Amino acid sequence: MIETVKKSCWQQFGASLDMLENAIKLCPDMLWDTDRLFWYWSYHCLFWTDYYLTLDPDSFAPPAPFTLSEFESGGAMPDRTYTKEEILIYLQYCSDKAFNLIKSFTEELVQTPWVNKTKNFTVLEILLYNMRHVQHHAAQFNKILREEIDQAPSWVSVARSEIT
Repeated sequence: MIETVKKSCWQQFGASLDMLENAIKLCPDMLWDTDRLFWYWSYHCLFWTDYYLTLDPDSFAPPAPFTLSEFESGGAMPDRTYTKEEILIYLQYCSDKAFNLIKSFTEELVQTPWVNKTKNFTVLEILLYNMRHVQHHAAQFNKILREEIDQAPSWVSVARSEIT
């Protein structure tokens, strides 16, 4: 059963990340740093993706050059605009982290508590919650791209890479 859970979770979570990547890649430079905040919402999505993929949330630290700005109260923005290249590197980092986590699933791990100040989930449930968050932003980006350039990436049914 756990092999089915691994395969299904990766196919769908990976597909969500692939859809996010497709939207980020399609975003034209002229739209990246505007009042639509494409760059910021991309960063926000990946920050929380990374955080929710961390088994011990108290030990979370994003990779450089990213900071813990998302944890600051009052909606503090990062100190600077992140480039599309930086965001795509972060997306690959998160994709690798998700793949490795899901690949390591055992019956015990999926039932392990994932707890922070506001959530008391299992590792499996935080993964599903995380996937919903990624897909939410991928859909927002597709809407923005349709409005601004009359184009959006196609639906991705399953992740490009396979889990074995």
